[in-house]
Amino acid sequence: MRRSSHWFSRLFVIAFLFAMVGTPIVAAQDGTPESSPIASPASPDSGATDSGTPEASPIAATCTPYTSPNSADVRAEIESRYELEQPATMDSEYITGSLGDLQSINPFFVESSPSSTVTGFIFDPLLGGDPATGQPTAGGVTDFYEIATDCVTYTFHLRTDKVWSDGSDLTADDVAFTLEAMADESLASPYTGSFNEAVKSWQVIDVDTIQIVANDVLADFLTTVGFSTFIIQKAAWENVPRADWVTDPGSTGQDPNRVIGTGPFKFESWTQGQEVKLVRNDLYTPFAPYLKGITIRIFADGEAQFNAFLTGELDDVGLQPSQVDTVLQQPDQFRFYEYPDRTFTYYEFNLNPDTTVRFQDPRVRQAFMFALDRQSIVDNILLGHAVVANGPQPVISYAYAPDQMNTVYNYDPEQAKQLLAEAGWVDTNGDGSVDKDGVEMAFDFLYSEGDATADTMVAYMQEAWKAVGILITPKTLEFSALIEATTTTPTFEMALYGFYWDSTFFQDIMFGCDMYQIGFNDMKYCNPELDALGNQIKRTIDINERIPLMIQYSNIVNDEQPIGVMHFSTTIGAEALRLKNSFPGPWGGPGIEYIWVADQ
Repeated sequence: MRRSSHWFSRLFVIAFLFAMVGTPIVAAQDGTPESSPIASPASPDSGATDSGTPEASPIAATCTPYTSPNSADVRAEIESRYELEQPATMDSEYITGSLGDLQSINPFFVESSPSSTVTGFIFDPLLGGDPATGQPTAGGVTDFYEIATDCVTYTFHLRTDKVWSDGSDLTADDVAFTLEAMADESLASPYTGSFNEAVKSWQVIDVDTIQIVANDVLADFLTTVGFSTFIIQKAAWENVPRADWVTDPGSTGQDPNRVIGTGPFKFESWTQGQEVKLVRNDLYTPFAPYLKGITIRIFADGEAQFNAFLTGELDDVGLQPSQVDTVLQQPDQFRFYEYPDRTFTYYEFNLNPDTTVRFQDPRVRQAFMFALDRQSIVDNILLGHAVVANGPQPVISYAYAPDQMNTVYNYDPEQAKQLLAEAGWVDTNGDGSVDKDGVEMAFDFLYSEGDATADTMVAYMQEAWKAVGILITPKTLEFSALIEATTTTPTFEMALYGFYWDSTFFQDIMFGCDMYQIGFNDMKYCNPELDALGNQIKRTIDINERIPLMIQYSNIVNDEQPIGVMHFSTTIGAEALRLKNSFPGPWGGPGIEYIWVADQ
């Protein structure tokens, strides 16, 4: 789960293609009930629509003792799915772009897609993921894992060939050290909240084995722990006070020798606002990447990034809708791709009454949504490359059920005005803004800079909301500054973001009461009834029983509107024909280690 700016740089797509939520090795196993403890397809009466099938994202369906395939078998199976070209050269460099700079080189502190992608190339997670389904699999630092008969004890057998980029062996002590740090709320990692909800304890069994005990029988345990836990070297960090980690040269990139990982690439340099450089990790196993290096150029403007792609300076690019036709007119140079995704665009309210009193009433938040013609946004601004959202579950989710939402926010400005009035917000002084108790419904609306599509969309939102008495002042920020304004020092009132769920499609990391500042609940939203339902969902192993609960959860979020989910994106992008072994899709491709660039 990661944040993004409104439209995606290609680097965000890379996070999907090669990283399974940041995972650089995307491994796979057979996704059938016979081969794993995961879901069988939902029954026709389970409540889900055909658009979101379990095949797109199967989850644990039965709790049974289980031993996973080993990482070598997983890799062989994944390789068999793709027509992989052997490299004509081992000296090519992959050059891509990012809209916005990094936050950190330390995986504990990254929230943005550019940051998580870079750290995913440097560090291995505990597990890998299946690019066909999004399921957790053996991979990352794990050779295979076992689930005990109690269904809460997980034993991870580490890959004995894994070494750190400085040549030292990876051991279970490194994993235990990582888990200890992840559990420390003082570190303020956005992944700590969900980690602590899932993990009860851990124990080093031997140098290559660690056992982790879950707090309960949890359907999302492997996803929560396997995908978000990137293993760091104990020797590099054990003598650094955790209060200093965020500013340590190993996190800021000021000292490349302190950035030690087991991933396919090593960190070389980060020139802030300009570029990030990575070089091949020749010690990476089972084989060194085909690429000699990766350069990620940082752009403040999406049009400049697109022009750099057209002139051959970049190997690929994430597209804005207005750029698609230009690419399609040059099939001799570029490959165009588009696929439905797990991403969505939303605006979030600050519900902390100590910051603002404007949005506490759900009727006010509903009015914002009724005032928008979202179908017009999809048709006229996004040019059809999105689907209007009805509820927070995206189209590819197994719990996607738009026809079962209690409230459908069709464009209805009169309904918006009525809801505002019912909540006590009326224009008492004739200045065009509704007000209540001396407070005007006028405030700054934050979003990421450098995106022409977002500029157009926000301009429309400004006019649509003005028509019902809501006056926003759009304010753009560099993406890392936007995250700062909504998380570390959350003094914002409203902000526009993109986000994507993991393959469980559980959403408590954003809406859970205790996920404020240790998850993605920027809003300080809290509904104990929703929390209880979320806990029940995680503990409901049978997918057919879980889907109706998830639909109920979606209805509460959809009715209360702590965020306004506007639309679900389709990912659109383009690649130069020289880019080899790239397989775009919602759950990734075979791995960044297979990519290479041909001479042209």
